[in-house]
Amino acid sequence: MPRPSRTPNRPSAGRRTPAGGGQFSPRPTDYRTRQPAHEYELEVLPGLEEIAETELSGVKLARDQRGLRFWYPGDPERLTRLRSAVAAYRVKAWDVPRPRGLLGNQQLGELTDFLRGVAQVGGHRSFRLSAAGKESSVMQRLAEELQSGLELPHDPQEGELLIRLRPETGGPGWEVLARLTPRPLSARAWRECNMGGGLNATIAYAAHKLAGQRDEDRIFNPMCGSGTLMIERALMGPYDALVGVDISADAVACTRKNLQAARREIEVAQVDALETGLPARSFDLIIADLPWGDAIGNHRSNNILYPRFLEEMHRLISKHGRLCVITHELRLFETVLREQDRWNARELFQVYSGGHHPKAYLLGKK
Repeated sequence: MPRPSRTPNRPSAGRRTPAGGGQFSPRPTDYRTRQPAHEYELEVLPGLEEIAETELSGVKLARDQRGLRFWYPGDPERLTRLRSAVAAYRVKAWDVPRPRGLLGNQQLGELTDFLRGVAQVGGHRSFRLSAAGKESSVMQRLAEELQSGLELPHDPQEGELLIRLRPETGGPGWEVLARLTPRPLSARAWRECNMGGGLNATIAYAAHKLAGQRDEDRIFNPMCGSGTLMIERALMGPYDALVGVDISADAVACTRKNLQAARREIEVAQVDALETGLPARSFDLIIADLPWGDAIGNHRSNNILYPRFLEEMHRLISKHGRLCVITHELRLFETVLREQDRWNARELFQVYSGGHHPKAYLLGKK
């Protein structure tokens, strides 16, 4: 069917022409843009900045985005649903040369009001300060004043309202960043069970985004551990099939507990990922967080596991499928890649997390 021809002299989008001619009526106003905007900043794992910036660009009404810094007039609850960020902070700066200046009557009142607004949003029940010299007499006095003004206990170790103080970015003063949520965003609400060496959820999200999110994918997660890769994908949107296996009964039980908390039904079984018995070309995307040789497995066993893994995944992947691998055994994995001739591979990202620098790779059949 041919495409309809464009109407000549079409009025501009968002305007309409009165029946009798005359002036165009103005575009309807989104009254949310009239709400006071606050400045925010996202904290992300080093290496995932571009992923977070891309996700942030999809937040309606977010404006003046400078990397991970932006202004936003909407409900801050929307920002707590970002999946690539470790945390989201509301930011405010004061024109004072040192933190001592925040103890002035006007500045302290403004600071207390600012923090009270964040605490009302997040329901925080305590607070703590994070700053260079936080043990100083100035910081101790500031903590005492805030404890009285906010009517929240000061808990230096586990305080839910994390308050960071630092020199103002691009300015002469000091700025305060207050975390919107009592726990980091990366500490997912569905995570009721943890396994040693569990993957950070923001890394799982980034891996799926860069590996490609397709509604028609049949997805396989070998060595699923606590289910992070499966659950993050299930929460992202439709797929044709999603299956996970792990050789450990404890891991399968942990995954099922997290799946129940996430309210997702995914097929998971206690099966050796290298001996599933599944037909060839069963999956379009295989994604795995391979053992790093510290919390799970060891370097000697990984020397045997990694080549066998690539061989079996080559059998299970469809002709134009993708294999996404996350590992910290970089030298071993890249050596295995050089010594084989069945996969094309490229690096997706390298991230810093928990003292490690794992990489994610995307492989396809040659």
